[in-house]
Amino acid sequence: MISSSFAAILASGRAQFNARAVEARRRFTSLDMQAFGAFLQDGVDPVVQAVAAVAPDRAGSFTLAAYDMALELVGHGLAGPAAKSPFLSIVWRELAPRYAPLLAGAPVDGLGMLSNAAIHLGGVPGARTGQWQEEMAAIAPQVATLGQLRAVGQVLAWRAGVAHFRLGAIAAADTLPPALALAACGESQLDWPALRAQLLNQPWRGNADGIEFGAFAGLGGQFDTPPVARACADGFVVSAGERFYFLVADAHGAVLHGATADEFAQASGDVSATVQAGARQLAPGLPAGEIALAANAHTLAITSPYTHAIRLLPLP
Repeated sequence: MISSSFAAILASGRAQFNARAVEARRRFTSLDMQAFGAFLQDGVDPVVQAVAAVAPDRAGSFTLAAYDMALELVGHGLAGPAAKSPFLSIVWRELAPRYAPLLAGAPVDGLGMLSNAAIHLGGVPGARTGQWQEEMAAIAPQVATLGQLRAVGQVLAWRAGVAHFRLGAIAAADTLPPALALAACGESQLDWPALRAQLLNQPWRGNADGIEFGAFAGLGGQFDTPPVARACADGFVVSAGERFYFLVADAHGAVLHGATADEFAQASGDVSATVQAGARQLAPGLPAGEIALAANAHTLAITSPYTHAIRLLPLP
């Protein structure tokens, strides 16, 4: 059952809402109206209630915008019970109401930002969507503009495992008030210029242990065969069977993109059992010939013919 406030708005504009649904069915021939009804109840109603509570004079116009967007999302199979990922519905139901004061004045842009973020994060393997949602909810009272919403969302996506966002996230944090930038980065001990310098120069800041990435594709992992990594300035080019990938990793996680055989050939590899890091020589303690090492300025990648995982360790 939908709430009385949402039901009242729908009833007062019944003809207008029905016309929008009819037009959407022309544009999206596979639009499932039962699924749409479920998303109205599960996703749209909670945020309509929140907006009606903080800005009752804008509840009607907000509902029109949310209704149109819901039709499109369900029509594209991105929302509703049959969606590939439930995360977008969760964001509408649980996160969007926290931003009701901001969404009331900019429903299309605000809901669009949150929806696009949910769709993107839901499509990144390994991204910690629950962490992003929780941290976005916690910081909501400090976010006053759409620009801040966009920047905070990017910073928190990076911190939730979207490693290739790192430089863009730091640049986005630069646009925020210093206190909000620090909050988005989970930091309270430094000022923003000092933290920014550390984040730029130390991709593994806060994570001295590194991470392990990858598993056998047959068990839901990324690689059909044990991978081999070669280093480049921004990450590693990885070969696994006949496929090639670009791996970006930092303190918060790792993300895999597509790459080519030429990019793998041009990257550098080191098959010795030690690696030089400045004045230090690091030895993982594994037999020579059974591991391969590759290192760039900040990360050591260890692979072996006996595992589908890549061990990524921070370099000093």
